[in-house]
Amino acid sequence: MSASENFSLARAWLKAFNAHDVTALVSLYAEDATHTSPKIRVLHPETGGRLVGRPALERWWRDAIARLPGLRYEETALTADGDRVFMEYLRHAPNEAPLPVAEVLEVKGGRIVASRVYHG
Repeated sequence: MSASENFSLARAWLKAFNAHDVTALVSLYAEDATHTSPKIRVLHPETGGRLVGRPALERWWRDAIARLPGLRYEETALTADGDRVFMEYLRHAPNEAPLPVAEVLEVKGGRIVASRVYHG
């Protein structure tokens, strides 16, 4: 993938997330993709903060949207190369202060194979 294609992939990710279109969001991932996040570690400590596979990702995001129906991400920066995308965004959730987040998407063959979320 080129940097511009990965940049477009990241924009599609943000668009699907903010539309709460979990089907479109999960379709951007490889079947066996992994996703790690401090929020997963807190809510599901048995996972060590790591989900594996599209079904697990779909359950995670459907649950997040059900718990926080106003959840949205405001893009602040995107950087991409041929293998990965670095995203920075503000996480806006109902009754919470905006949270700065960094997320890395590793991409192979046009699909996200791993995503890692970083925040305080």
